[in-house]
Amino acid sequence: MADTIKITLVRSYYGRLPKHRRILKALGLTKMHRTVEKKDNPAIRGMAEKVSHLVRVEEKQ
Repeated sequence: MADTIKITLVRSYYGRLPKHRRILKALGLTKMHRTVEKKDNPAIRGMAEKVSHLVRVEEKQ
């Protein structure tokens, strides 16, 4: 398991469920093609999995 993961917003959140919008905001993704680095833990992995159709996740060591 990597120390951190890079999460990039690759699809727009317009027209998506309010729950998915809240998840993206909690991850710190507010604009297209923005990338955030988060600690790799089950909570962040779960959030990224819920919006996997909108983001790209890369493991970073």
